[in-house]
Amino acid sequence: MATSLIITTLLPLSLFIIMSGLGLALTVGDFKRVALYPKGATIGLINLILLSPLLGFLIAKLFGLTAALAVGMVLLGASPGGTTANMLTHLARGDTALSVTMTALSSLAAVITTPIFLALASAHFLAGDEALKLDMGPIVVKVLLITLLPLSIGMAIRAFAPAFALRIEPVAKKIATVFFIGVVFVVLGSEYEEIGQHIGVIGPAVLTLNILAMTISYQIARIAKLDSKQSTAIAIELGVHNTTLAMAVGAMVAPELIVPAAVYGVFMFFTAGVFAKIMHRKNSL
Repeated sequence: MATSLIITTLLPLSLFIIMSGLGLALTVGDFKRVALYPKGATIGLINLILLSPLLGFLIAKLFGLTAALAVGMVLLGASPGGTTANMLTHLARGDTALSVTMTALSSLAAVITTPIFLALASAHFLAGDEALKLDMGPIVVKVLLITLLPLSIGMAIRAFAPAFALRIEPVAKKIATVFFIGVVFVVLGSEYEEIGQHIGVIGPAVLTLNILAMTISYQIARIAKLDSKQSTAIAIELGVHNTTLAMAVGAMVAPELIVPAAVYGVFMFFTAGVFAKIMHRKNSL
């Protein structure tokens, strides 16, 4: 009970801090940049909003995940890109401006798309006695409060006190990182029995989602004739999710739903980091 209370408190608080930090780094120009990169932004968002949740659904089926873990997998796939994707894109010499734009837009869209995919996945995987009676209204409101509100606060500080925002942004990012790591370990610790029972399948499942999402999205971008730097940004955006949002939304419904995102949060930095290192060489040519 105490651990559950910690999770339900720590997850929203961590997400609030993370989204506030993202807001400090954003300006209105980051959203207007869509007009400069219409093809890249459109392909990236379609991948995030449709391809990623669909992959989560297919992998849940392929690996035969339990109903709750399957819903959590789709919820993970439906979560927006994370701010770490911007840093990795920069290190990979990818299109950082496009990455920031996709993170900002997908974070806005997630207020609607994440609850929608949660409802769809629940209706498909959970039936009979396991069926969840989801009241989507309160869930959407909670997601709004822990995503758009702090994002707006951060952007307002950046707009009206830019010098202050730039000064505290690095500190905010460090605090957000500490909270994220803390949340992942608390979740892993609280759900160790569930994870221990299914790690043989949930580990490979989330790793498959991560690698497939980056590979397919990169290939789609290249087929669409986007350059290597834009394709790099899109691929990393698909590989590094805002897993804190997936966990926060999952915790509103059932503890088991947060497991895929927690395990994914451990893997994604290694795989995306390797990809960023490979692309750094290619984009430096």
